[in-house]
Amino acid sequence: MTATTARVLAGPPAAEALLASVAARAARLPTPPTLVMVRLGDDPASVSYVRGKDRKAREVGLRSTVHALPAETSQAELLALIAELNADESVNGILVQLPLPPHVNEEAVLHAIDPRKDVDGFHPVNVGELWAGRPTLTPCTPAGIMFLLSHYGLPVARQRAVIVGRSHIVGRPMAALLLNADATVTVAHSRTVDLAAVTREADLLVAAVGRPHLITPDMVKPGATVIDVGINRVLGPDRRAHLTGDVHPDVAGVAGALTPVPGGVGPMTIAQLLANTVTAAERQPTR
Repeated sequence: MTATTARVLAGPPAAEALLASVAARAARLPTPPTLVMVRLGDDPASVSYVRGKDRKAREVGLRSTVHALPAETSQAELLALIAELNADESVNGILVQLPLPPHVNEEAVLHAIDPRKDVDGFHPVNVGELWAGRPTLTPCTPAGIMFLLSHYGLPVARQRAVIVGRSHIVGRPMAALLLNADATVTVAHSRTVDLAAVTREADLLVAAVGRPHLITPDMVKPGATVIDVGINRVLGPDRRAHLTGDVHPDVAGVAGALTPVPGGVGPMTIAQLLANTVTAAERQPTR
């Protein structure tokens, strides 16, 4: 095993810096920004995620409300609730926790949210603004990664960036943000020919595919910055489930900087969600 040399890009300090900014901005508004989260069913991961977002929102001075609906809630009922929240001037941000039950069309739900209140940044209007170079409410994980890079003083402009993964949640918006920041961007994926040859060109490598240890040391340019977005549950030698990323731990011996899993990108996502909520409140008419 290669000795660890990479600089550790820990998420919590960067997240705390972002949250301090969020709290200061929220305090300058006439009324606290209000975030409303909607969850269908009792999936343990979703319950945990929403609980964490709700707690952190309150810690930084935001108002937070959670609508915990039964899993059998119909799509029509969910859309009716979203319409009510869209019309409620006291609500600044709306988040529908994913994934949704199979009987609910995720696209229809996300498209129903008022773009001005779409704090996840998934509405086509916000996606279009991002690709047009006018981002307002941007998907939280990619935006959080950009803050993380800035927090640690890592360059983006003129860097060769490679993203492995093309999801609408991370890969594609990450490409747009990096392009807007003057990086030269390649988006790779499961059908990329000779993936290792592509990733070895990266000064900045973002792995977001959900495949444990896909990125190995031979795939990384020495000294590169590596951002590991993957959160995978795997069985360890002790037969217990452990969290691991898309990047093999031995990459730490090649990379110049590396985010850990857990404790890397994860904290940035919640912090950016709350930043988006304040941005939404700042842009909406004063009530």
